[in-house]
Amino acid sequence: MKRILYAICFSIMFMALSAIKSKAQVSARPVTMPGVSNPWNDGDLLEPADLVNAIKPGNTKPFILNIGPVENIPGTTHIGAVSNPKNMNTLQKTLVPLPRNTAVVIYCGCCPFAKCPNIRPAFNELKKLGFTNVKVLNLTTNLKTNWIEKGYPLAKD
Repeated sequence: MKRILYAICFSIMFMALSAIKSKAQVSARPVTMPGVSNPWNDGDLLEPADLVNAIKPGNTKPFILNIGPVENIPGTTHIGAVSNPKNMNTLQKTLVPLPRNTAVVIYCGCCPFAKCPNIRPAFNELKKLGFTNVKVLNLTTNLKTNWIEKGYPLAKD
């Protein structure tokens, strides 16, 4: 009887660990807190490796906006945390002269998307202003984890 119970317990643990392992191999997707939804869809996300390629010399670079308190990626216009009304005003003024079809990439990277106070307001503002080619840099955890630790470049001061 004990052998049967051990066999059942082992089987259940094996299946649970297999399920966890297979989920860990799936690419990271933004997670939201209950009651919080993302205004963007999967097609609006830009993977960090794709931005690294876009900012290489000779490539057409998007207009990159740092709308958080973190370090700058090369070629970035630093706005600052748009949860601060002063910085949201700066964002709006920065966008006024741009054609509405400009390729714009926004990132914050201060914390996971689920908790970020900056990424949703900035995305919504760009859409409200009529921008049609907006991408959210897919920093699901933060800039440190999803950019710096991968060895991707930061702007030199």
